[in-house]
Amino acid sequence: MGSGMSSNAIRGPDSETALRVKALESLLLEKGLIETAAIDELIELFENRLGPWNGAKVVARAWTDPDYKTRLLQDGTAAIAEMGFEAVQGEEMVVVENTADVHNIVVCTLCSCFPWATLGLPPVWYKSAPYRARTASDPRGVLREFGTEISEDTKVRVWDSNAELRYMVLPERPAGTERLDETALAELVTRDSMIGVSKVARPD
Repeated sequence: MGSGMSSNAIRGPDSETALRVKALESLLLEKGLIETAAIDELIELFENRLGPWNGAKVVARAWTDPDYKTRLLQDGTAAIAEMGFEAVQGEEMVVVENTADVHNIVVCTLCSCFPWATLGLPPVWYKSAPYRARTASDPRGVLREFGTEISEDTKVRVWDSNAELRYMVLPERPAGTERLDETALAELVTRDSMIGVSKVARPD
C-alpha cells in the first residue's frame, strides 16, 4: 500500500456526528427508552439487509434480463423505479457497469451522499475522510485495502456522488452462476460490490 495506511485507517476515526449519535444513544439507553439489541437489529436491517437487498435485486435482474440491463445503464433512475425503488430525496441515479476492462468505484468527496433507496445506510467507512480522499487520489490502493485486486490492464474509474446525482455499480456476474435464478443471484450481491470496493464472489 503506497500510503502505508491500514484498512482500519481508511475507515477513519469517529466523526463529530458519530460521537453525537453515540452520546444520544447512551442517554436513551440510560433512561430505558431503547435497548442495545433493538438498535443493533435496526442498524443491521438498514445497513446490510433491507437497503442492499433492493440494489441486489436490481443487479440480479440486469444479469438475467438484457433488455432491463440496457434500460438500467441508459436511465438508472427510471429502471430502478420499475423495480419499485424510488429515490428518497429525488436524486438522479446513474448505474455504471464493471467489466473485465473497467472497474468502477463510487465515492462522495464532499460529504456522504449515498443512494439509500437501493443500497441502504452508508457504511461508516464510506463517510470517513480517509476513504473520501484516498479514493479520489489512489483508487487502486483503496481497492487493495479492501482485498480487491485489479489487474494493471483494467482501467479504474472513480465516480463522485453529490446531492443531485448518485452512482451505483453494476458488478460483474461471477463465473459459475449460469444456472442460478434471479433470487439466488441477488443473494450473492453485496453492498460493497455495488459501491465498487469489492467484487461479487462466485458461489461455493
